[in-house]
Amino acid sequence: MLHAIGLLELTSIARGIESADTMVKASQVELLEAKPICPGKYIVLVAGDVAAVQSSIDAGKAIGADAVVDDFVLSNVHPFVIAAISSASPVTDIAALGIIETFSVASLIVAADIAVKAAQVTLIEIRTGMGIGGKSFVTLTGDVSSVQAAVDAGAAHAAERGMVVDRVVIASPHVQLKRCIF
Repeated sequence: MLHAIGLLELTSIARGIESADTMVKASQVELLEAKPICPGKYIVLVAGDVAAVQSSIDAGKAIGADAVVDDFVLSNVHPFVIAAISSASPVTDIAALGIIETFSVASLIVAADIAVKAAQVTLIEIRTGMGIGGKSFVTLTGDVSSVQAAVDAGAAHAAERGMVVDRVVIASPHVQLKRCIF
């Protein structure tokens, strides 16, 4: 069971790869993702116990230095977050649809965790910056009031960091749109 996840987002692919290597050597963490994203950034996502993840992120930040764009350590991560990052969401139908869009992967994952903990919603997908200019977004579903509360909570955190691009709640998405979301 994952206790915590941490992510480091960098502007340099070379520095990102070096940071990833340092991070997994620094402490007992599992490397979940290490990949380039648009527009030429690099993300490193690790999991483990809170202290190990924090130590790993600190080591990566030291190596990444000025190339670090954003980072986080998220303890007690909601299981829906991991499933949504992996595009393995259990969602089969969409009621109301909520979307939060941010400028960084790190701010979006934290916003998604806050959103899913704030209301009775299910995360559909967390899209992490590939093919969308480095921006990221999360889609989530539930009843209208829950989706609104979740989107408001998640977007508020990202807004505090200056990272929100937009947020939307669609009360009753058309069936054709629903098919495109999965």
